[in-house]
Amino acid sequence: MKRTSLIVGAATAIFAAGFSLGSVMQNAAVAHAQAGKVYELRTYTAPEGKLGDLHARFRNHTTRIFDKHGMKSVAYFSPQDAPLSQNTLIYILEHPSRDEAKKHWAEFSADPEWQKVSAESQKDGRIVTKVESVFMTPTDYSPMK
Repeated sequence: MKRTSLIVGAATAIFAAGFSLGSVMQNAAVAHAQAGKVYELRTYTAPEGKLGDLHARFRNHTTRIFDKHGMKSVAYFSPQDAPLSQNTLIYILEHPSRDEAKKHWAEFSADPEWQKVSAESQKDGRIVTKVESVFMTPTDYSPMK
């Protein structure tokens, strides 16, 4: 009887230790993910007839200036269905962290080349009317980690 109680007690202690370690490891993984790489999903809405100008600015200037400031382009997308296909650009950037993203955007905005490109591309009117930004972290089951 004592031996059975001892075995049950030891098994319970081992289970509790394993469970606690698992919780600690999961919390550490979440903290690491929050401190590590982040992805920024950006959606730009262009005024009617200006989407081509927006694509040209990205194609000819913006992506290169992003690179210059450590802003890694992951992908650029055009929606397939109207009405979004008529006025929307969607893209994803990778940043080392949220703090670095903030720093990168500040440097990008202050870049004299970007300021010149932005002004020239809008000489006939604005080419972006709305910008949406969402910062994301891959889930633990995502193929992209």
